[in-house]
Amino acid sequence: MIDFKQIEAFVWVAELGGFSATAEKLNTTQPSISQRIASFERQVGTRVFDRGARGIKLTDKGQELLSHAQRMLELRNEMLRVAQSANVIRGTFHLGVAETLVYTWLHILIEQLHTQYPALTIEIHVDTSQVLREKLLNYQLDLALFVGNDTDSKTESIPIGTAPLAWVASPTLKLHDRLITAKELGVYPIITYPVGSLPYQVASDLLRQAKVSSPRIYGCASLSTIMHMTSRGMGPSLLAKTLVDEAISQGELRLLQVETPPPSLTFYAHWLDSPDSHAARTIARLAQSIANDFDAQA
Repeated sequence: MIDFKQIEAFVWVAELGGFSATAEKLNTTQPSISQRIASFERQVGTRVFDRGARGIKLTDKGQELLSHAQRMLELRNEMLRVAQSANVIRGTFHLGVAETLVYTWLHILIEQLHTQYPALTIEIHVDTSQVLREKLLNYQLDLALFVGNDTDSKTESIPIGTAPLAWVASPTLKLHDRLITAKELGVYPIITYPVGSLPYQVASDLLRQAKVSSPRIYGCASLSTIMHMTSRGMGPSLLAKTLVDEAISQGELRLLQVETPPPSLTFYAHWLDSPDSHAARTIARLAQSIANDFDAQA
C-alpha cells in the first residue's frame, strides 16, 4: 500500500531534482529516500524517474502522476489544518526580509508570531530583494518579503504594503528648500540601493532623461553605509522615506524637492507553491494585515 511518506518523497524529488536535496528537506537520509521511491514505484507498477549520469528526471508516467501526488498531499495538509489548532505551526522557519522592513513593522510581525505560534523558531535573513528572490527559488527560504512581484510560476505572492521613496541630502550641499532639477542632482554622485533595485533604476532613468553626462550612481546593499555617506555630504540619496524621517527631524539630512517625484516601493510576500506551504501562506497573510495597519497609521 502506498503511504504518504512515499508520496512526499516522490513529490520533493521531482521538485528538488535529487535524492540528497530531498533527504535534507525531509530531515532523513538519502538511502531512506531511495527506498521510499523504490517502494513507490513497486506500488504503482512503473518507473517514475529515469536515472542517468546527468542526474534524474521524471518519466512520462512520473510526470502524469506528479499532479495527483501533489493534490493528495495538499488534501492531507488541508485535513490536518482543519483537525489541529492554530498552534500547529512549529519548527524552524526561514524568513527572508528586505532591510527596509526591518526599520518599519518587522518587529511587530515577529512579536505576534512568538505569541501565536510559540513552538515556531524564526530565522531571519536580511538581504536585497534580488538576493532574496534567488534564495527563495533555491529553496533556502520558506517566505521572502521584498520589493516587486516578478518571481516565478512556482511561487505565490500577496502585496504587503508600500514605502514612499524620498530624495535626501546633507544640509551642507544646500540643495533643500527649493525645487531642484535632475541636472542639479547629476552634479553629485547619487547614493542608493544596489544595481537591479527599483530606486537605482529610478535614479538612472532620471539622469538619463535629463541627459546628464557621465552620471555617477553608487549602489549599496547596506543602508547604514548609504546613510553615513549621505550625511557626510558625498551626494544626495534616494531611499525609503521612513528610513530617514529621524535623521530629517534631527537636522542631519534634508528632504529634497525634485522636479520629478519618485514612486513608492511596493512590497510583496512570496512563497513557493508546494504541498507544505501552509505555514508560509499563514505568515504571509499575517504580514499583510500588519503592513496594512502600519500604512494606515503612517
